[in-house]
Amino acid sequence: MSLSPEQQAEIDALRANPQQTLRTVAPGMEKHLYLAHPVLDHGFVRVIDYMGDDAAICQAARVSYGKGTKSVQNDEGLIRYLMRHWHSTPFEMCEVKLHVKLPVFVARQWIRHRTANVNEYSARYSILDREFYIPAPEHVAAQSRVNNQGRGEVLQGDEAARVLEILKADSARCYDHYEQMISQDGQQGLARELARMNLPANIYTQWYWKVDLHNLFHFLRLRADAHAQYEIRAYADVICGIVADWVPYAWRAFEDYRMNAASLSAQMVDCVRRMLRGEQVTQENSGMSAREWREFQDIVGL
Repeated sequence: MSLSPEQQAEIDALRANPQQTLRTVAPGMEKHLYLAHPVLDHGFVRVIDYMGDDAAICQAARVSYGKGTKSVQNDEGLIRYLMRHWHSTPFEMCEVKLHVKLPVFVARQWIRHRTANVNEYSARYSILDREFYIPAPEHVAAQSRVNNQGRGEVLQGDEAARVLEILKADSARCYDHYEQMISQDGQQGLARELARMNLPANIYTQWYWKVDLHNLFHFLRLRADAHAQYEIRAYADVICGIVADWVPYAWRAFEDYRMNAASLSAQMVDCVRRMLRGEQVTQENSGMSAREWREFQDIVGL
């Protein structure tokens, strides 16, 4: 992980001067404030600010449910009910602002989650650092033979070394040319906004990313999944740990009803009911395609 001296000094100063407040604070989140959690080789995630906690979710729900709900349901039970029945608005009452340092190709995946506020480091005004993501050998893999958008077997020996050397050499060469194009050593040089086009997608960028808890859960459900690309999953896994400390009741409900749950189609539900009645159900009489039938088998453990 690479923090600049200025960033580290800012973190040290902020953590050394805690402020009094009348607002609700989440003790689990306070310990994460400003600290940089390392990700990949040069990246990090750190919490800049947050709003709300588990109680804020319940407070919002009880506004619409009416006075007196708390006497019949505790907070955790209410949160689990909300998650189980897809009542998403109360979760939007919690927000978090993250400072993330990540490779550009990961940022391009991340930005597809459009229900957030983003402010990215501008290479029009500033010069990007010479920092590139180079995967560890155990993550250098060939194209999957069964998944067109994923990786398969890990490369070994000379082949792995060849690929890694290309990645390192190309990154260094592109950055050398970037510096030469914007050089001011007696040259007019190229504008930064144009010179940046020559940089590779594995160079690191930074941004502030602010999102409410409902949309953050949607991000984590997709990007912390085992099928997600490793590099963005590494960031999602770190954020999962932060969220678990921030809103523990909501996190446990999210794990139970989203992360570790399964969605069944109408045909799948019908097949489960027929199986429970003792019927012999096959792909041919299930009403499902061969691919959907295989997915159904994985879900129910056939």
